[in-house]
Amino acid sequence: MKKIIALLVAFVAISCNDSKAQQTSFSKEALKETLANTQDQQIAFQDILKKHEGKTVVIEVWASWCGDCIKAMPKLKELQATHPDVDYVFISMDKTADKWKAGIEKHDLKGDHYMANDQMKGVFANAIDLDWIPRYIVVDKTGKIALYRAIETDFDKINATLASLK
Repeated sequence: MKKIIALLVAFVAISCNDSKAQQTSFSKEALKETLANTQDQQIAFQDILKKHEGKTVVIEVWASWCGDCIKAMPKLKELQATHPDVDYVFISMDKTADKWKAGIEKHDLKGDHYMANDQMKGVFANAIDLDWIPRYIVVDKTGKIALYRAIETDFDKINATLASLK
């Protein structure tokens, strides 16, 4: 009986993760939410995506205090070197703009940078089902989400997704 319950729990957990992984568009709530840019202006997420229309985009949700985010940065830089034709958008979950901007500089992150206004438990985080950082989302040239949920151990999956979109 315990084995059956354990299998059922595992199936439900996998099913929940798969449903998040298969999402192909952002919710209206996510699209309307504003994020701060490095000039302290508020920009709607839909306008950030619009800026990259016609391009494949890798979105990384991260924070300067996140050990797993920092540990994944060499893999991210490798990804950028392998896929230079892809646009990279970084969305920080930092609590202060000073720490966020210092993190961008310290880690020499190349791409467009934004910061969520209400961090990990806020509107934007909830709207994208954020449960872990770093979190990677791949958006194809048509604006459709090709990979909704990848974490720091999923770079093979991210590379495969990007290769399939060429």
